[in-house]
Amino acid sequence: MAEQVVPDIVIGRLPRYLQALERMRLEGLQTTSSLELGQRLGISAAQIRKDLSHFGEFGKQGTGYSVEFLIEQLRAILHLNRLWDLALVGVGDLGSALARYQGFTNRGFRIVLAFDNDPKKIGKRIGSLVVEDSATMPERIRQTGVKIAMLTVPASVAQQVTDCLVEAGIRAILNYAPIHLVVPPGIIVETIDPILKLQHMTYYLD
Repeated sequence: MAEQVVPDIVIGRLPRYLQALERMRLEGLQTTSSLELGQRLGISAAQIRKDLSHFGEFGKQGTGYSVEFLIEQLRAILHLNRLWDLALVGVGDLGSALARYQGFTNRGFRIVLAFDNDPKKIGKRIGSLVVEDSATMPERIRQTGVKIAMLTVPASVAQQVTDCLVEAGIRAILNYAPIHLVVPPGIIVETIDPILKLQHMTYYLD
């Protein structure tokens, strides 16, 4: 029997469930329900149950879900039961802020490489990182085996840098450049563009 393919839109909701559950744990809650989880996220209880059913049975009728158990299961599904190393490409204002951000490690990620092509930035220390010359990027990524990159370079060079990253073995890119990146099949790209979100919201304002 062919393995079930879980829709990407379902995978995209799992981190939101995990985030809400981790907040519940901080609040001291030990059990929850699809209804309570849905109320926190603005998602129907039926949708949550349907999403989770792709991966098995995690709760019991009438008793709900163990918060701790469901956190553990979601972390395993999302492969967050390990620490993922990241390469940061571009250490301008945004890249520098990301390099200093302390919230990655306790969520399963750590930046271990930082690159830039500006001679004034190369060799500069940002937190625990030393900015390296982007010319060494392919070799360094291959050496370290990093699979995920965060791209904070200008749109004019983003595709060129992406091609270089893919060639070096990067399999997932979090893109902050305001441009659609073209990548081969099997390479995952998530683009974060706050301007697009702002433009979406202004439709509803007058």
